[in-house]
Amino acid sequence: MPVKFDLLDSPNNDARPIKKKDIDSIVIHYTGMKNRDAAIKRMLDKRHKVSAHWCIAEDGKIFKLVNEEMRAWHAGISWWRGRGNVNDFSIGIELVNPGHRWGYRPFPSTQMNALIELCIDIQERYPIDPRNVVGHSDIAPNRKKDPGELFNWMLLADEGIGLWTKKFVQPISIPTFGPGSQGEDIKDWQVKLALFGYGLYQDGIYGDQTSEVVAAFQRHFRQARIDGFLDSGTGSILNHLLSSF
Repeated sequence: MPVKFDLLDSPNNDARPIKKKDIDSIVIHYTGMKNRDAAIKRMLDKRHKVSAHWCIAEDGKIFKLVNEEMRAWHAGISWWRGRGNVNDFSIGIELVNPGHRWGYRPFPSTQMNALIELCIDIQERYPIDPRNVVGHSDIAPNRKKDPGELFNWMLLADEGIGLWTKKFVQPISIPTFGPGSQGEDIKDWQVKLALFGYGLYQDGIYGDQTSEVVAAFQRHFRQARIDGFLDSGTGSILNHLLSSF
């Protein structure tokens, strides 16, 4: 059954450099503004040069702002699985939520159910690899936190949308690595994070970039601990996810 939506018309879009059939990713955001109307007004204003294909209100109402064959301007400077300019090959979905600046709060079930319905519909039309259902923080970890640690990625994975560790993962025995750590062990973990999809240098130095990427991974897959330190729990979850490919 087709998804029901209200059609709006954002001018903030342009032609994709790929064919429609090559769209293969979903990027989930929060609006980070005080309310729904302010968020939609911003995405409809050509002066702000920002948009998404879809926006979902907290009451579950779905708005379509940009046709999917066009490139919406939601990702900004971004990288995922060896490709930059994630806008080129992704569909952007904004969830109305004030975000960390204006009073971050859980996403209500009405909104999450609408998101699941929309994502299932998208996945029926495009070859969306589960690894390519990501948050804005995954593709731009140095700039973004959304949709954040209150977003229920497990619920999406239970519906066949994206990835999650669906069983307890026994922590491996490694020291806790953080800023200042360096060596071959650090390079090995950087390689693993890059293999999963994140963009970072693999130089064996645990600098700001590695810390930001680890925090983004935690924000998605280990929401009880978001500190940018790679400990036994975070490492074991990463290993488990990589083994599922």
